[in-house]
Amino acid sequence: MRILAVLCGLIACFATFPAIAQDKTWLQIEAQPNLSTAMDRARAYAALFPDVEGYKLGTGWYGIALGPMTADVAGGRLLDLRRQNLIPNDSYISDGASYGNRFWPVGSDISSGAPAPDVTATALPDAADPAEPAVAEPVTEPVAEPEETPKQAKAAEAVLSLTDKQALQEALKWYGFYDGTIDGNYGPGTRASMAAWQTAHSYDPTGILTTRQRDALTSGYAADKAEFGFEPVSEAESGIEIILPLSLISFDRYEPPFVHYVDKAGSGLKVLLISEPGGQASLSALYDILQSLEMLPPDGERALSEDSFIIHGRNDKVETLAYAKSENGAVKGYVVSWNLSDADRMTRILPVLQASFRSLGDKALDPGLVPLADAAKRGLLAGLEMRKPKHSRSGFFVNASGTVLTTTEAVAQCGHITLDRSTNATVSYSDATSGIALLTPAKPLSPRAVAAFSATAARLGAKISVAGFAYEDKLPAAVVTLGTIEDQTGLNGEPGLTRLSIRTLPGDTGGPVLADSGAVLGMLMPASMGAARQLPEGVAFAASADALTALLTAHGMTLSASTSTTAATPDALAATARGMTVLVSCWE
Repeated sequence: MRILAVLCGLIACFATFPAIAQDKTWLQIEAQPNLSTAMDRARAYAALFPDVEGYKLGTGWYGIALGPMTADVAGGRLLDLRRQNLIPNDSYISDGASYGNRFWPVGSDISSGAPAPDVTATALPDAADPAEPAVAEPVTEPVAEPEETPKQAKAAEAVLSLTDKQALQEALKWYGFYDGTIDGNYGPGTRASMAAWQTAHSYDPTGILTTRQRDALTSGYAADKAEFGFEPVSEAESGIEIILPLSLISFDRYEPPFVHYVDKAGSGLKVLLISEPGGQASLSALYDILQSLEMLPPDGERALSEDSFIIHGRNDKVETLAYAKSENGAVKGYVVSWNLSDADRMTRILPVLQASFRSLGDKALDPGLVPLADAAKRGLLAGLEMRKPKHSRSGFFVNASGTVLTTTEAVAQCGHITLDRSTNATVSYSDATSGIALLTPAKPLSPRAVAAFSATAARLGAKISVAGFAYEDKLPAAVVTLGTIEDQTGLNGEPGLTRLSIRTLPGDTGGPVLADSGAVLGMLMPASMGAARQLPEGVAFAASADALTALLTAHGMTLSASTSTTAATPDALAATARGMTVLVSCWE
C-alpha cells in the first residue's frame, strides 16, 4: 500500500510538471530579460490578440508567444501578422520545447496541462520582513532576445546533421532561393541563397542562418506544405515537372496543348500546364491565342521575346499569370489564375510554382492524346471559355504610325478598344455629326498598306469594293465585297454621302470603299444612319472621300492622295484592301 501511495504521489507530481503537447506550436513574438518588462509587454499584446501566453525560457529570459495552434495555421498566421507589422519581423514558430513555467495570463489554470506560473520569479515582499515594502523592479525599454553573431551561427550550424542541412537547402529551393543539388554541402551557391533569403526577410545578409532564422525558414516551409498540400508532380505525358498545391486544385483532364487542374473546395485557383510540339511560330501563335481567353484579363503586362513570353492580366475580380518557353522543339509553360481576394495567399503559392517548374527533355503533349474537333485543334482552345467583345466592326489605317479611321457607332460605350484582337487603342477624335472617329494605338504600328484617298469623284455605276470584317471576329482577315456606285448624295440630297448598291453586314461598317485602282472612295457607314425607316436590302451609304479628307485635314492630319485611274489586278486590289483594313473590337 505504501508503494502504491508513493506511485500515486509521483503521478500527481508529474501531472503538474510543465508539459507542452507535441502537436501544438506557438508564434514566439518577443523575449524580455526580466519578468516586470515581460508582464508589461504581454499585457500590451493581449490588447491586440486573445491568445497571448508568456513562459520563462531556458535562457533565463521571458518569452511572449501567441498560441497554441496547429503547425499549418501557425505558418500562415506568422506571414500575415508580419505583413501587417503587428509582430516583430524576427518572430518565429516554436514547438514550445524551451518553455518553462507560464507567467501569462496571470492566474491561469495549470491543471489544463500548461506550464505553471513561476512563483519564484515573481516580485513579492521579503517573507522574513513583512514590514518592509516591496520594491518594484525598474521598468526598462523592451529588449529583443540577442541574436547569434555570424560566428555563433556558424558554430551552431556545424553541429547540424546531414539531414538537417539538406532540409534547409530543400526549404530554400522550395521558396526559389536555391537551385543547386540537395547535398548538405554549404558552398558558395548555398551561402548566396541564404543571403538572398535573409535580404527578402529584412535580415542582415550574412549568408549564415542563425538558429532562429533556420527555425523560421523550415517551420514556414512545413506549414506551407501542410496548409496548401504542396506535392511534386511529374507529368510524363506533357514532359513537365512542377510542385502544385493539391489541397487547392486537382487534376481534371488532358486537352492538348493543356493539362487542366481545376479548383478544389471552392479555392478559386486554376492551373493549366502548357505542352505542345513546335518552335517560335507555335510560341507566337499561343501568345496571341491566350490573350483571347476569358480567364486572362486584357489589362496588364505583355512581353514576347524570341523564345518565351509572359502575360500578366488583372481586373477587379481575378489575376492571371501565363508563361511559356520554346526549347528542344517544344513549347512548355503554365497559366495560373486566382481570385483577387486571395492575393496575399498567392504570395506564398506562386513563387513555389515558378521556382519548381521544369521541362523534362523534349517530350511534349501528344495533340492526338484526346480526340478534338478540327476547329479546336486549330484554335488550341479546347474546353476554355473565350473572352468575347460586345461587338466588332471595321476600320482602316490612314497613316504610317497606325492611326485608324472608323465610325462612332463602332466605339460607342466601350470599356476599352482593341485593334486586330491584341493592340489597345483610344479614341483621339470623334465627330457625332459626321459619325466618324479616329483611333490611336497604344503603341505605333507598321501597317502593310495605308489609305490613299481618291482625288476624283466616283462615277455613277462604277464598280467598287468594300473591305470589312463582315463576320466580326470569326475570321482572321477582312472580306472583300463587290458593289456599284448608285448616287453621289444621300436619299434626300445630303452632301458628303455616297449611295451604294451592295450587300453588307454590320461587321463591314467602318471599312474602306475602294475604286478598282485601290484608291479610297469613302468609308462604309452604319445601315440605319439615324433613319426612322428601314432601307431595302442592298442599299448602303458611305462617307465620301471629300468629306473624310476635309474633316481629317481640319483635325491636323496629313493624308495620302491618289490620282491613279489604272485598274489593279484582282489579287493586288484584295491585298491592298486587306492590308489597310483593321478589326475594331469594343469590350465591356
